[in-house]
Amino acid sequence: MTPIERLSRAAAADRRRYIGLMSGTSLDGIDAVLVELAGRPPELAVRLIHHGATAYPAEVRARILATIEGRTPDVCELDFVLGERFASAALDAAGAAGVELADLTAIVSSGQTIWHVDRRGQDGVPSTLQVGQASVIRERTGCAVVHDLRTADVAAGGTGAPLVPYADWVLGARPGQPRAFLNLGGIANVTIVTERLEDVRAFDTGPANLLIDAVAREVTGAPDGIDADGALSAKGTVDEALLAELLAHPFLALPPPKSTGRETFGAPMARDLLARPGIDARDLLATVARFTAASIADAIHRFVDDEPTELIASGGGARNATVMAALAELLDPIPVRRWSAEEWGFPSEAKEAIAFCILADETLAGRPSNVPSVTGANRPVTLGSIVPPS
Repeated sequence: MTPIERLSRAAAADRRRYIGLMSGTSLDGIDAVLVELAGRPPELAVRLIHHGATAYPAEVRARILATIEGRTPDVCELDFVLGERFASAALDAAGAAGVELADLTAIVSSGQTIWHVDRRGQDGVPSTLQVGQASVIRERTGCAVVHDLRTADVAAGGTGAPLVPYADWVLGARPGQPRAFLNLGGIANVTIVTERLEDVRAFDTGPANLLIDAVAREVTGAPDGIDADGALSAKGTVDEALLAELLAHPFLALPPPKSTGRETFGAPMARDLLARPGIDARDLLATVARFTAASIADAIHRFVDDEPTELIASGGGARNATVMAALAELLDPIPVRRWSAEEWGFPSEAKEAIAFCILADETLAGRPSNVPSVTGANRPVTLGSIVPPS
């Protein structure tokens, strides 16, 4: 039996096991899940077998940051360096779960985004680039690898992000209950889940942890400093004039579909804010935390027609009590709550990696899983590229 035939048979099985690897714009490391999927959407059952996280060493994180503003040789080398990191995370996940690699359908890798720009209405070409060489992952594990999940949507005229809304619909659609699923990663994105997939709406709202973390590093003096649980931002005072200026950012007024990244709300913006005279770093941290919440609330009020029955927040930023309290205040009377592992069967930190497993499962079945009403793509397309098993 050829590798392609083995992969086709595994993908058609009633139960499929995947390792999902996710590294987001926060650059804090790799989330790895091992999940079992049974059935097919919309009746898809998800069982989490293992979830773990591997932090990037300081030198790797520094290398990623340098590569974002670096040269072609830097990007080429980082592609293989991160391929090894992703492969190690997959091997660790399989070992921790006690699952043989031969029993996996595939490994799914989001890659590490180095560049992502949506240039509609502007000069230039929309483009996206994720690194973490899939052939290295396959070589180290012997498994099929599904990767490069964003580019097909961009090629079809879409923004290539967010991609999680398909999984949000699979997991969270309820008859007659439009619900908002908010992901607070490096960038904040919201999905309004409706009963029908074609009615789902989602888009990036602006910054989340990217801007907060950049300012928190200044406050703490630590290269990996964060606003843990919102404790630091809670001690500052919001600069209302600066907040009003931030809320006038042109991205916030753009109608969906839209996506953004660190090119807009990352280090350049943080450097500009930190260089301004006359504002205490802790007050700036309180201001950007409020900006994160206010930009999300503004997006929901401005672009969502049917008020959601509730907002469920996941991602690392959902642990920031300052942001969550501001969201509850600004979105009242919409209930705001954190994703609960007891309710959903897995923690919010595993959600994005699981979502990519759901996307890859559809890819191997030959079905589209982008949502054109979300990304603006011309048509539904099958996402990703496949490296067959060895």
